[in-house]
Amino acid sequence: MDTTRNTVLEVWMAEHGYSANSLADAVNRALEQLTGRTGGLDGSSVRAWKAGRVTWPKSATRKALEDVTGLPAVALGFVPRGRPRSAPAPPHQEDPEMKRRTLIGGFAAATAAVVPLTASPRRIGMSDVDRLRKRFAEIIASDHRYGGQLGIEQRAASLADEALRLQNAGSATQRVRSSLYASAAAFRSSAMWAAIDGSRYDIAKAHMREAQALAEMSGDQAIKFRVWSHAGTMYRHMGRPADALAANDVARNLHITRRDPLFASLGLARQGAIHGVARERTDTRRAFEQAQDAMLRADPADHRPVWMLAFYDQAELDSLALSAYLALGDYPTAEFHAHRCLSTLRPHMIRSRAITTTRLAHAQMAQGDADAATTTAAKVPADVATQHARVTRMLREFGTALRATAPGSATLQTWAEHTTSWRTTA
Repeated sequence: MDTTRNTVLEVWMAEHGYSANSLADAVNRALEQLTGRTGGLDGSSVRAWKAGRVTWPKSATRKALEDVTGLPAVALGFVPRGRPRSAPAPPHQEDPEMKRRTLIGGFAAATAAVVPLTASPRRIGMSDVDRLRKRFAEIIASDHRYGGQLGIEQRAASLADEALRLQNAGSATQRVRSSLYASAAAFRSSAMWAAIDGSRYDIAKAHMREAQALAEMSGDQAIKFRVWSHAGTMYRHMGRPADALAANDVARNLHITRRDPLFASLGLARQGAIHGVARERTDTRRAFEQAQDAMLRADPADHRPVWMLAFYDQAELDSLALSAYLALGDYPTAEFHAHRCLSTLRPHMIRSRAITTTRLAHAQMAQGDADAATTTAAKVPADVATQHARVTRMLREFGTALRATAPGSATLQTWAEHTTSWRTTA
């Protein structure tokens, strides 16, 4: 099997209906916008990317491809020149074998019923880890497009089991074993996030417990941060700010936040969102000021995991600020952050755009502008409005607020007709 094939790009193309020729044409048009000259790509160029013969396109081509897809090149399965396929696992503070023996029992039942990948023991290597990392990039891309779907949760959980299954499929170095645990934790944390996003909190907590144990066994600071930061977000959505702050503090106290200001920024921004739920106005403002300062100090050239590159930027910081100021009842500030978020949100963030648009409608409604709010809310695509639990709930709450604010109005009638069309097209 050709382990260098770029399956992540193949999946993205299939999901978005691109052939090799049509993607080449789209990138050529983007190149013309960037450089003023039409690109010279054709179907064979894209097939070379898919086959892994070209692992890192030229800079202008890469930028054009990122503009077309809305994803960074590394999230599309490309590997920068001169960079090894994977980074060594960070040093462990505790004996990893002791952790493995202590914690692996919790997963024995989950993995025992799964059919082994191989009929006989073999050598497990970093190529197996790389294959899992490509599948992880696919999960990330699906999450940003669809969010919260049970299918994404189930696929991520299944891939976590596959990573654990590899632990018993043959011999491996400690580096490989640590990387497999990190992959399993990454998939399990994605399953956790999908459950959170779909408001399936009891299931999310079960995923969280497994993800936390796997992250500990991996020794990977980045995935530990992701798991605990997700836990903080889960408790925030559940209306438990004290638990949310405690979980988020675990993430913020990891060494990675001192090494990389972007991780520090994300931790602070999520802390600000939690303070908003707790109605702590001064702490909210201070957290977002510090998050913004840390983001400005972050070096964009630093190597970071795919999940971080794919979502955390200025738009996400503004999205979290929007959520916080909406919870505080500071609706003009919330509206400011909503507009700024929407102006910089990357095209692939379909779920995030719907959430931000719905929150903007709430901020406008709270300021008494029912007409503008209804026009804003109507921009949410029907498929997201009806299939994403969080968006559906927020739009239902919007309808309730509109009925209270403008009963019997033409605006309310327009909204009722609009939501009826959702039901008939869903």
